[in-house]
Amino acid sequence: MTAIRVLLADDHAVIRDALSLLLDTQPDFHIVGQAEDGRQAVTLARELRPDVAVLDISMPHIDGLQAAQLIRTESPQTQVLILTMHDSDAHFFRALEAGAAGYVFKKAASEELIQAIRSVAKGNAYFPPTMARKLLDGYLSGTKGIAAAGPPGYDTLSDREKEIMFMLIQGQTNQAIAEKLVITPSTVQAHRSHIMQKLSLDTTIDLVRYAIRYGLIEA
Repeated sequence: MTAIRVLLADDHAVIRDALSLLLDTQPDFHIVGQAEDGRQAVTLARELRPDVAVLDISMPHIDGLQAAQLIRTESPQTQVLILTMHDSDAHFFRALEAGAAGYVFKKAASEELIQAIRSVAKGNAYFPPTMARKLLDGYLSGTKGIAAAGPPGYDTLSDREKEIMFMLIQGQTNQAIAEKLVITPSTVQAHRSHIMQKLSLDTTIDLVRYAIRYGLIEA
């Protein structure tokens, strides 16, 4: 089993040490570096090419959101997970626009952070339920204003594919979608493959960015 290579960035050494101790208990995680500010996080991501960069938002020099955007540009194979105390809509949607694949609150249980890292490492999205609800509200508001032609490829999706597309944007797994729609996970995967093919996308995170870029989600 290939270990998930993780970079940690937080301006508080105590938090970095606590996160490192937590993640070191997982056999599939390997901490490749720690950064004390956003600028150092970008430098280390460029040098180390981690699978996942876990970033705080409030850091010196450049904040976590600016760092996320630079990391996604300079090390595109690195997925960014925001770990923060901020639960505002503004921070959440700015994180998505910056290229973050996931958003986790520091007050969340340790198991949630571990699950989130594994999820984004696979190219999936991960959002807390409250933030997934904000995506739902944004989606319902945004789709009302879609132009007749729609975003590229959007009008080629069936109603079921649009339904599944939104559930994927929320970060729901194939199994969870299958249970809600009373279909098999393999059917969900088939729909997912068709959606990605029609929209010329590769991952769920690409799908989230597509939705934001073309106004399917109104931040």
